[in-house]
Amino acid sequence: MKLMHLGDLHLGKSLANFDLKDDQQYMLDQLLKIVEEQSVNGVLIAGDVYDKAVPSEAATKMLDYFLSSLAKRQVHVFMISGNHDSDERLNYGSRLFLDNNIFIAAKYDGSLCKQTLKVGEEETDIYLLPFVKASQVKHFHPETKIETYEDAVKTILAEADMDPSRNNILVAHQFVMGRSEDPALSGSESLGTQSVGTVEKIGYDCFDEFDYVALGHIHSPQQVGRKEVRYSGSPLKYSLSEVNNEKSVPIITIGGKGQVDIELLPIVPKRNLRHIKGTMKQLLDPSNITDDEDYIYATLTDEELISDAMLIFQQFYPNTVKIDYDNSHTREIEQVDISKIAQNRSFDELICDFYQQVYGCEISEEEMDVMRCVAREAGVLHETN
Repeated sequence: MKLMHLGDLHLGKSLANFDLKDDQQYMLDQLLKIVEEQSVNGVLIAGDVYDKAVPSEAATKMLDYFLSSLAKRQVHVFMISGNHDSDERLNYGSRLFLDNNIFIAAKYDGSLCKQTLKVGEEETDIYLLPFVKASQVKHFHPETKIETYEDAVKTILAEADMDPSRNNILVAHQFVMGRSEDPALSGSESLGTQSVGTVEKIGYDCFDEFDYVALGHIHSPQQVGRKEVRYSGSPLKYSLSEVNNEKSVPIITIGGKGQVDIELLPIVPKRNLRHIKGTMKQLLDPSNITDDEDYIYATLTDEELISDAMLIFQQFYPNTVKIDYDNSHTREIEQVDISKIAQNRSFDELICDFYQQVYGCEISEEEMDVMRCVAREAGVLHETN
């Protein structure tokens, strides 16, 4: 029995001003090709299917295309909601989908949803835990002491009546930590209302009874605690901190009880996301320009700010997402202790100092008037000042 583990598709997402529709469609087609080549029996989708609670028309069409394509191939789908998804919208049509073996658990209703996948003589029980908050679990279990998010998850799992002698898989969208450290964040995932530093973490040992745990929520692919508790990671790079991630999709082969094999197959994007650094002259030298259709984050080391840098860059790299600077001025700013910088100082003094550090010259009175106007509109500066 073979399963594909996906998470954090974020259909409908954009990268700065760039629509990722074509990139995501290319990614979905690549996943469908892997499904065929690997003879995958089931696809686990661990939440954040959409990027927004109210998905765009293009996003819903992409999901419809993907699910329909899997149904035509007689591949079972097991999908849950994430913190980016709307329970109601993701759940729409779920009863009709059952006829095509598409199982959706978008909202916790007091019990852990279980489906059984049978391939030949092999059977695997697949449990679907959508993104939940402790308050939702308390509503269904008022007599149980639930103080933390881990308490809530343990309560749900305790009510599952799981048979430990069978193959058991959990699909979940949670913030799961190892024994001594948190999973590596990529920067593009939204943690929503979770307090990452305290009670909202749950230990991977909550899932000891499961043969494999298909996690979503963290965009960097990684195992947590043991190799069978895994974040698939997002299939595309969605932030600068992901530029060095090697995106992949886990293919899980289930044999007899406890026989789990995990193979990570690479996902090659239509356009890569790259970070380049150097002077403007170096970066735009024709000999250094490669893959000019890639999404580019550029860090300039020029000491002086360059006018219209984005327009210039986009002539060579049309998909430039962002340009920033790393020079003596920016490093000075990074070293400033901002905790006391505003003590006993006027608005004008603070702005003058900031302008001097960034631009290396004095701010003009006309520019200062503009800054005062903006500060008043924002409620930072009052007329009495």
